[in-house]
Amino acid sequence: MMPMRIDAHQHFWRIADEGRSWPSPGLGALYRDFLPPDLAPLLARHGIERTLLVQSLPDEDDTQFMLDLAWRHRFIGGVVGWVDMKGADAPQRIAALACDPLLKGLRPMLQDLDDDAWIDDAALAPAVQAMLDHALVFDALVLPRHLEALLRFAERFPALPVVIDHGAKPGIRADGLADGLTTWRRGLARLAALPSVHCKLSGLVTEAGPGWRIEDLRPCVDCILALFGPERVIWGSDWPVLHLAADYAAWIAASEALLDGLDYAARGAIFGGNAQRLYRID
Repeated sequence: MMPMRIDAHQHFWRIADEGRSWPSPGLGALYRDFLPPDLAPLLARHGIERTLLVQSLPDEDDTQFMLDLAWRHRFIGGVVGWVDMKGADAPQRIAALACDPLLKGLRPMLQDLDDDAWIDDAALAPAVQAMLDHALVFDALVLPRHLEALLRFAERFPALPVVIDHGAKPGIRADGLADGLTTWRRGLARLAALPSVHCKLSGLVTEAGPGWRIEDLRPCVDCILALFGPERVIWGSDWPVLHLAADYAAWIAASEALLDGLDYAARGAIFGGNAQRLYRID
């Protein structure tokens, strides 16, 4: 039997929330509230049974907002939230949030930090131990320039499950691959050699931009599959950020075309089984 289909990367937000600077008014397609009634019809139309709701604001209040939504909307199978992982009270904050069984992971917004090596710091050990104590997953929101520091982090804490969001955002353009793909592939390969590291197949059309074609995405998708294997690749939509370059139906159709060469079991793992196992989604 095919595992349930899971969208392992989606967001909800309210524009008026304190501290929210993104999306900005200039991103017209995104500059409004996005909440469960907006997504539910799309999930039903495409047979998606559960989602993983991922933070978009570095704030514990936002994490609590997401957990509250998850309890009220059954399709939300879990939440990846935020804690100040270098705060003196990080272990206590993580333990408090993890009292909610729908908290499945944490994500610092590494791509937005001034220090590209922020994650390469032994001071994170207490927070990581708390994550391990509560069986949480670490989602890594990174760009290619962060991969070296992320590698050192993953090597320092080999028991911590790490998921690279959006394939580490390779430099895709609508007219092909930008410079730097070799560096991206090399960094990703070193991380893929660690069995604790997984990779999300998400966010790629946004990196390619409007006018993207399936063949623009294929080299990166094939690279991710070759490095991680279908047992460590996890599908997600990155909805509603997806709206910058596509709609839900277009990304699902592209994903199915890009994975068409895989067998039934491998496609089932990528489209749901891996997320269900790693994030413990019921």
